[in-house]
Amino acid sequence: MIEISPTLTIDEREIQESFVRAEGPGGQNVNKVSTVVQLRFDAAHSPSLPWHIKERLTQIAGSRMTKEGVLVIIARRFRTQVQNRDDAMDQLKDLLRRAEIRPKVHLKTRVPLGQKLRRRDDKTKHGEKKKMRQVRSRGEE
Repeated sequence: MIEISPTLTIDEREIQESFVRAEGPGGQNVNKVSTVVQLRFDAAHSPSLPWHIKERLTQIAGSRMTKEGVLVIIARRFRTQVQNRDDAMDQLKDLLRRAEIRPKVHLKTRVPLGQKLRRRDDKTKHGEKKKMRQVRSRGEE
């Protein structure tokens, strides 16, 4: 079992790893050793994850999540397979920890009735003040 947080663990059997040869420059080693790690985690069908974490994980993962709900993480930052493996696992744990945090629910606040009445009275007084400043023509007096 892989511990993500004190309340969340996933089974190692749910994770599939494959190793691919790295692209680009890297000397003699790049053509011989498969150091890039491709980690796959089927989040949509995982019994370890509650539905709310699956939904948030889909949003957070973005293009790393396939249409079928499989999370694909590619780690190629390091030159060794072991380091890239650890990096991919750390990325998975980080994504799951972020998905576990529930966003705060923002409640719409109401304007108190007293404040509404004061604002209306202030507007009325302001309008009356402006009316008093108007220059009146001879016909209106």
